[in-house]
Amino acid sequence: MPDFSGGRDKKMEAGDIKLPEPAQKGSMSLEEALARRESVRNFSSMPLTLTEISQLMWAGQGITRPWGGRTAPSAGALYPLELYIALPEGFFHYIPRGHRLVRCIERNIIADLARAALGQECVRNASAVIVIAAVYERIEGKYGSRGERYVKVEAGHAAQNILLEAVSLGLGAVPVGAFYDEEIKKVSEFPLDHAPLYLIPVGHPE
Repeated sequence: MPDFSGGRDKKMEAGDIKLPEPAQKGSMSLEEALARRESVRNFSSMPLTLTEISQLMWAGQGITRPWGGRTAPSAGALYPLELYIALPEGFFHYIPRGHRLVRCIERNIIADLARAALGQECVRNASAVIVIAAVYERIEGKYGSRGERYVKVEAGHAAQNILLEAVSLGLGAVPVGAFYDEEIKKVSEFPLDHAPLYLIPVGHPE
């Protein structure tokens, strides 16, 4: 069972989890994180703590400005991305406003995500899998077909933030783009307007 510091087990039972306040100063410089970043595909069985989950989700889409500005730039500040995280306790949606997780599925879907990702072991053996999805309608109303490009660029910004945050926490991670879109949508029980773009398996390096 995962080691949920800060009473994470009890919080998970409620289905709506207020994450710990994210730290905005760490012990590793940006330059060091960049130098150390590498794709890690082999993970130990050690679970993530709630603090680590908090930092990873904040890095991807956390709010950094009073008006709602986030860690990753977004064309027109329209924020078409949605972040989810698969954990042994279930599948959770990250809500930037309030910095919290809402449980969408009450079972472990990591193995199902791995099957949808062509059976990749890095997905199957991860302690957590972050899923970045897009809602294109949020941006195409303003930018038309060009919005599709902006969404994918933004997904890259968010993913790199998560990868660098993983390094700073002493974790390993790898971006995964090889998967069957419709299978990911089915496994994740996504709304019709959600398009999966990225999987990011995360864990402690083996």
